[in-house]
Amino acid sequence: MVYINRMVFHKELVGSAYAKSKAIYLAIRAGKIEYAGNNRLKIYGRLDCLSGKRMRVENRVFFMNEKEALAFQFRPCGNCLPKKYRDWKSGIRNYTGNAEDE
Repeated sequence: MVYINRMVFHKELVGSAYAKSKAIYLAIRAGKIEYAGNNRLKIYGRLDCLSGKRMRVENRVFFMNEKEALAFQFRPCGNCLPKKYRDWKSGIRNYTGNAEDE
């Protein structure tokens, strides 16, 4: 996997389903992945978000941090990041994602 200022597409990982899952697990454990997102909807959230766990593999992407997700113009998830989502929705100019989670 490549981690240099680039989102990692789940569908681009090679190998069996087990190999892909293991690669993602190891990247999470190593701190190389902190957020996941839906590439079609341009939404990012925490890895334990129930909404995110339901998304299709072909739409799933991973980010090293929140700053990277925002750089790719993804918005916060309303389910797992409610405070950040409200700030984004209320139109805070140049939203940077620095708000505290609830």
